[in-house]
Amino acid sequence: MGEEAVKGRRAHHNLVAWQEAMELVKEVYRATTDFPPSESFGLSSQIRRAAVSVPSNIAEGAGREGTKEFLQFLSICRGSLSELETQIILAKNLGYLANPDNLLTRIDRLFALIGGLMNSLRKRTTK
Repeated sequence: MGEEAVKGRRAHHNLVAWQEAMELVKEVYRATTDFPPSESFGLSSQIRRAAVSVPSNIAEGAGREGTKEFLQFLSICRGSLSELETQIILAKNLGYLANPDNLLTRIDRLFALIGGLMNSLRKRTTK
C-alpha cells in the first residue's frame, strides 16, 4: 500500500482497488502540479476532485451494511474514472500534460479492478 502505517485499519485498506486508487490520486496530484496558475480552480481542481472521489467511494461503499450499497458506490467510482479520463485527455489536448499515458493506463487498470470487484460481489449475492 503505502509507506505509512494506518492504525485501526478498515476492511477497504485490504482491497487492491482502493490501494491502486490511492496511488492514482498521488500521481494525479503530481501531474497537475505544473498546470498553469489560471487552472488552479479550473481543470486542475476538477481532475483532483474526480481522482479523490474514487478511493473515497470505495471506502464509503465498503463501510456500508449491504452489498447492494457497495455496488452502487463502486458504480459511482467507475463514473468518476470515466470523468477523470475525459479530463486527462482534455488536459493533454490543451497542452497541460505532455504524456498522460501512465495516468490513462492506471485508470484502465483501476476500471478493470473495480469491475472485477463488482462481479465478485454480485456472485456472492447470487449464492
